[in-house]
Amino acid sequence: MFNPLAEVVDSDSTDTTLVARAKSGDRVALEELVLRHQAWIYNIAVRMVFQPQDAEEVTQEVLIKVITQLSTFKGESKFRTWLYRIAANHVLNMKRRRAETQVTTFAEYGTAIDNTPNLDLPDPHSVPVDMPLLVEEAKLSCTTGMLLCLDRKQRLVFTLGEIFGASDTVGGEVLEMTADNFRQCLARARRDLSSFMNHQCGLVNKANPCLCPKKTKGFIEHGHVDPEHLLFAGKHVQRVKDIAAETVRDIEDVVERQHAEIFREHPSSSRRTRSVGYGARWRALSCAGHCV
Repeated sequence: MFNPLAEVVDSDSTDTTLVARAKSGDRVALEELVLRHQAWIYNIAVRMVFQPQDAEEVTQEVLIKVITQLSTFKGESKFRTWLYRIAANHVLNMKRRRAETQVTTFAEYGTAIDNTPNLDLPDPHSVPVDMPLLVEEAKLSCTTGMLLCLDRKQRLVFTLGEIFGASDTVGGEVLEMTADNFRQCLARARRDLSSFMNHQCGLVNKANPCLCPKKTKGFIEHGHVDPEHLLFAGKHVQRVKDIAAETVRDIEDVVERQHAEIFREHPSSSRRTRSVGYGARWRALSCAGHCV
């Protein structure tokens, strides 16, 4: 599958062709270009803002910027570098979304988990989804929420480098920093997350009391998980590890390796965000001369 964050992208020529056609006024090529990158931008956005609805809005904002600025792309760098720089700058500087206002530190997050009681799972007949799916939702909600304890830059670096497997070179290009600086930022983010999970998360350290099935009912009662409206668990075809580049970094710490694999087990959404329904809007922007 096409992976724009891979070290070598065999289909770079496809982007180049679509960009040239779009800049010459080909509206179909413009829409193909949007669809080609939309899911990747969404998957980055949802790990930055937690709520899928907010991630859809962020994705749409990024794509509008890409479309309206397409005429400024001169081909001096790869298109993927140019596009994901726009995405990176946007998510680093956008207004704070709802979930970002609720969590600030790992200590507070750990306290919130500790204050959630350990309970037996709900009666299977009392919820509209299968119990394993509900437990999966609790796990995904909890671990995705952990990312919000990182500051935005750390969160983005971790998402690109550890979850999606971008190399230090590619990550550095996207964030306009050296490969060494990207690697150092990633190491700090990875260390902070692994330290928290080693002391708090039963998925990493079985000695910890926090196991997802024990917290599921409490998460429901506290409003963190809604059985009627699952945010993360559901029918998904792929997980991140299926489409992301293989991580090539040496990780000596077993805990760090374990926590990285947990995030790469997260589902990779191929959903078409609301922006796809705005095909007429993309074409209107094109006709107005914003990108051609």
